[in-house]
Amino acid sequence: MRTGPRRLALVAVAGAVAAAAGCTEFSYISKTYVGLQPQVVTIGCNDPYEVYDQRRERKVLIVSNNLREIAGCGLSGQDPALTRRRRFSEAAATYLKETARETCTIVGETVFTDLQTEFVYSCAEPVEKPGTKVPRLPGRY
Repeated sequence: MRTGPRRLALVAVAGAVAAAAGCTEFSYISKTYVGLQPQVVTIGCNDPYEVYDQRRERKVLIVSNNLREIAGCGLSGQDPALTRRRRFSEAAATYLKETARETCTIVGETVFTDLQTEFVYSCAEPVEKPGTKVPRLPGRY
């Protein structure tokens, strides 16, 4: 296997692209969800997930944590990766239901990391006007 300057340059470029992708995701999440107070939705056996709700854009960011991903009670001894999509989708759907958006449906999903997934949803009702009182779930205390 050759390890000349071309190969080293290729490795450097690949590393920079990978790092930029992570920075891009972080930048997007920061811009989209900055300043929003997290709400907490529970699923299954009271497994809590933080939810950042961008109502005007009809997007929610579901956030787990490392401990839950290792020892969560909803895992039933399975590898967390095998149930992650189902758990995050269930958290998003439950959140919409508990905040009076039962008619809304999830239409898109973007997995940023093992701990962060964004869901885009669609509703028949128009987006609420700014200042409208909307149902909120409690946050972390």
